[in-house]
Amino acid sequence: MKKSIKIILSLAAVLSVFSFSAFAKAKKTKSKVRVIQVAHTATNVPYDFLDDKGKSDGFEIAVLKAVDELLPQYEFKYNAVSDDELLIGIEAGKYQVGTKGAWLTEERKKKFAIPSQPVAASVIGLAFRSSDADKIKDMDSFAAYSGKLIPISPLSAQYSVIDQYNKTHEGQAQIKLIPSDVFDIADSYLWVLEGRYDGYLVLKLSFEKNVVNENGPYHNFAEKLSYIPYKGIPTWPLFNKTETQLVADYDEAVKKLQENGTIAALSQKYFGENVFDFVTE
Repeated sequence: MKKSIKIILSLAAVLSVFSFSAFAKAKKTKSKVRVIQVAHTATNVPYDFLDDKGKSDGFEIAVLKAVDELLPQYEFKYNAVSDDELLIGIEAGKYQVGTKGAWLTEERKKKFAIPSQPVAASVIGLAFRSSDADKIKDMDSFAAYSGKLIPISPLSAQYSVIDQYNKTHEGQAQIKLIPSDVFDIADSYLWVLEGRYDGYLVLKLSFEKNVVNENGPYHNFAEKLSYIPYKGIPTWPLFNKTETQLVADYDEAVKKLQENGTIAALSQKYFGENVFDFVTE
């Protein structure tokens, strides 16, 4: 009887040690998980926004959530903020990464750590008069037709898109790149319809929202305006300059998501098409 009691006590002691060891190991493993504060814009549908329940949603958010699933060493926390707070917060280290449908610019390259893999892409193209549809089929035919494009602010990433087009088409028909002193010209569609200009470089989603959608402010011009996509512009998450390891881990995860079809499937869900099909560079 005494021998049995000793055996039981010995087993209990062993189990106690193993239990404590497992608990300590689990606690240690959990303590290794680093919380990553992710900033995103709140109304940039369908890229980054808050749903009707106040939850972070959007294509870029969905990609980052899929990235998080592949990186057990991190736990991503999402914060909906303004554009200014996002940029300032990442630079200051309040947020380790932020996403806002951001195009890559030289200024952003200096301020932030940029991964090798984009998070999404936005399709940009040309809005023009439907009466010119027999003459304007693509950007080349638009340049040959007149190249009269609505002025663009040099501060806009769209300015560099047209500047690059002209550089790669040197010696050929050029698009007239006129600097604007304002970032957004509210009457752009009207200026095209009035004949002051023959084309307006605009995001496909913006054209669909403002012209094609029956509730859009310019829907009454839907039959008078046409649209052709030009190219897909990659959008990038912006990381704090010190987050070199996080950037490397992000890149590795995104490559896996590209290979297994997750990103293409998410694009179909949020855009109804694979936006990366339009990316040519």
